[in-house]
Amino acid sequence: MNDMWMIRVPASTSNLGPGFDSIGMAVDRFLELTVTPADQWFFKGCTPELESLPTGKDNLLYEVADKLARAQGVSLEEFPHHVAVDSNIPLARGLGSSASAIVAAIELVNQIGQLNLSKEEKLRIASLEEGHLDNVAASVYGGLIIGSHREECTDLIHIDKLDDIAFVAVIPTYELKTSESRKVLQDHFSRQEAVEASSVANTLVAALCTTNWVLAGKMMELDLFHEKARSALVPELQLVRKAAKAAGAYGTFLSGAGPTTLSMVPVKAAQDIAAALHEVVPNAEVTILKPELQGATVCDMKEASLLK
Repeated sequence: MNDMWMIRVPASTSNLGPGFDSIGMAVDRFLELTVTPADQWFFKGCTPELESLPTGKDNLLYEVADKLARAQGVSLEEFPHHVAVDSNIPLARGLGSSASAIVAAIELVNQIGQLNLSKEEKLRIASLEEGHLDNVAASVYGGLIIGSHREECTDLIHIDKLDDIAFVAVIPTYELKTSESRKVLQDHFSRQEAVEASSVANTLVAALCTTNWVLAGKMMELDLFHEKARSALVPELQLVRKAAKAAGAYGTFLSGAGPTTLSMVPVKAAQDIAAALHEVVPNAEVTILKPELQGATVCDMKEASLLK
């Protein structure tokens, strides 16, 4: 593309309770890069939260893009661009902000270098960069993904039958880095613990695939892999879970590493449940998120205007 163009990448939630590092879902918040040919690389944050991001080659977007470009034999130095970065995905809140940046960087190189990468190739590159597939896969494909990322291969199932559900998000004002949240996790499981934890996760997957939202909600709240350890870092979790259930939610889980919590709810009940949760956590942002079925996209500015 020679003129101004846009990359649009959805936010994501991950784990959905027991689906640790293997289940993700795209939601309707977005990272958008407006890309214009220029004399040198320059990144401009377009929101108050992004104003302090590096403007040059020390920007995460450039670093990831340059790493991929070099691996593909492309020199970004030969194709400088101005990149305006706009996003309503909160940073370090468990909604895949870093994953969306990784996917956007891959798409940036894909377009500039005319690599014609398939979704499968983008997924593999993103998963290797992130270390797991849940958030990046959701941002690449959209919808719900269930998959396995291993040293030798990355596999997934993509599901887009999600019309009946929404999510009420409680987004605290404080940040929680994934690296810090992982430090509290249990290192080892006994065989009995592993069997029980896996059985809950397996039942969650089956419930999601068959749109059995009641059972899925039940399994979301029975995780044994990570939520118990992380709940000490997110005091709102149990409070929100109890209030959401009383208001009619299917189930509540910690979004990714936290601190955001998501309550899966019937679409028609979303407004009422959101109002109930706002009463319980008045200092947090309470908002309704919907599954986003469209993964990362690239378009010209005329097409981009239709997405707003």
